[in-house]
Amino acid sequence: MPLSALVLCSRALLKIGAQPVASFEEGSAEAEVAANLYPSVRDAMLSSHPWSFASGQMDLPRLLAVPVADFSYAFQLPADFLRVLSAGGEGAGRGLLYRIQENRLHADSPRVTLTYLFRPDESAFPAFFASALATRLAAEFCIPLTESSSRAEMLHRLAEAEFRQARLVDSQQKTTRALQDFPLITARG
Repeated sequence: MPLSALVLCSRALLKIGAQPVASFEEGSAEAEVAANLYPSVRDAMLSSHPWSFASGQMDLPRLLAVPVADFSYAFQLPADFLRVLSAGGEGAGRGLLYRIQENRLHADSPRVTLTYLFRPDESAFPAFFASALATRLAAEFCIPLTESSSRAEMLHRLAEAEFRQARLVDSQQKTTRALQDFPLITARG
């Protein structure tokens, strides 16, 4: 079965001993809790780490309207945008001074390349992230559905451990970034 929001929520519900849901609109307490909590928990987890499967780059389209102060240009953010990782100008992915304001990126460069986190389709979630997300969802669903604070606390601890493991696995999928422009190294001569 392909991974979807419904599958992730059903896995989380099974972890707390509740019945899985066939649809978010089925009218059960489980479906209502899952439908209301899933989007915010998913986005919070996606935004909390620079996941390799949820990061991308794009040249931003420049807007005709200019910022009121401090910067010369405004750019439209992508529709699936969650968080900025870096911004660069003229072919670089970082190194640009910028500000996010009113759902636009403001900068002094006439061209901006944005490195950012986006909201991928659930089918693109790797197993390590899907498992951590399902456990976090179980922790969030626990109190509204079971009213057991001790079980919720245990699930939160388990979710935090799975989240740390998922970050570790994900961070091993790229070359470690070297320190650049570090003043103590420069002072050595």
